[in-house]
Amino acid sequence: MEQLSVSLDTLDLRTVLDSLGQGILIFDANDKLVLDNAAARELLGTNLVMVRAEGWRAAAMLLDSSQQEGLSADAVRAKALRQTQPVRFHTFIGGTYTPCWVAALHADDGAVYTLVVLEQPDWSALTELMSRFRSEARMSITSTRGHAELIKQVMAHRKPNATVEDLVRQVSGFAALMATHMFRLEVLLDQLQRLEDVRTGQLAHIIRLNRRAVDLRDFLEDLLEDIHESPLIENPDPDVDYRDRIQVDVADGVVVAACRQHLTYIFRDLLRNSLMYSEPNAQITIRATVLPKAGSVQIDVTDQGYGIRERETGRVFTPFQRARQPQIIAEFGYGLSLYLVKMEIEAMGGGIWFSSEEGVGTTFSFKLPLWEASAHPSGA
Repeated sequence: MEQLSVSLDTLDLRTVLDSLGQGILIFDANDKLVLDNAAARELLGTNLVMVRAEGWRAAAMLLDSSQQEGLSADAVRAKALRQTQPVRFHTFIGGTYTPCWVAALHADDGAVYTLVVLEQPDWSALTELMSRFRSEARMSITSTRGHAELIKQVMAHRKPNATVEDLVRQVSGFAALMATHMFRLEVLLDQLQRLEDVRTGQLAHIIRLNRRAVDLRDFLEDLLEDIHESPLIENPDPDVDYRDRIQVDVADGVVVAACRQHLTYIFRDLLRNSLMYSEPNAQITIRATVLPKAGSVQIDVTDQGYGIRERETGRVFTPFQRARQPQIIAEFGYGLSLYLVKMEIEAMGGGIWFSSEEGVGTTFSFKLPLWEASAHPSGA
């Protein structure tokens, strides 16, 4: 087949822009809208008529109308025109949270144009989780109501000579099922909030506001106490202290820059996976290694569990994907926790990876920045 070559000079700019998924608006130095594309027309609808007629002034009013904080559109534009990097901000268009970019375009003839990029929000993951949440909530409500009614019936029709032990045996199974539904619903509620923070772009802002100096050893001691009061897995054995399975190898004085709430989410999710996907008595180790030259701490969570098949490794951090191994499918989960863990670690300036061998175990490793008081003068 004859090779096809295309000269960029022959491509029509409007055709190229109309093929993009982001909305594009370009204004000249006189504030006139000189170019827009199909995605912008879809996002702005009838508002684009006003922008075409009145130029940048109308666009600025539209972008400013729903901003809750930060620089005005005029200030963002002025900043973009003073520098080479685009400036990001957010607004609400048509009731939808929309990330935006503003950048300066310099033509060969010296003219300067303003480029506005409107991103198309992708709500697919959040929509899927909401669908799961509604299904889980309906099932939990229906089942809990049914189990509560059965408990009432048992109490109403108990035999006159029934002992407390007899009643406990009759209702304990129903109570355990109710507790299971409530546990799953609580996990799903937490994941829904975390996913919303990721998908709406709020995660980085929340972590930036709540970043603190966290003494890692003290934090883990508190976490293990909390695990005893608020179990990681559903229907834990009351005669088993799961803290006995977790060994902490962290030196005193290791302090990371992190958001304590999200660090709690991260460790709870990693430890929950280790507990769920390993034999009942298998040990779990949390180890921290300070990397002074990198200004970071590497944290390893190692289990002696089922491990991850090599062909499944690409699914580990993908939302709503779970390994197809029988031991994993048999356990409760939504395939979302490790995706959220990855997003939260990266938002704190770190990174996560793993190594695993089927039948031997898995180590999840992640890095977090060391706390530097000079870099966080207002931190607690």
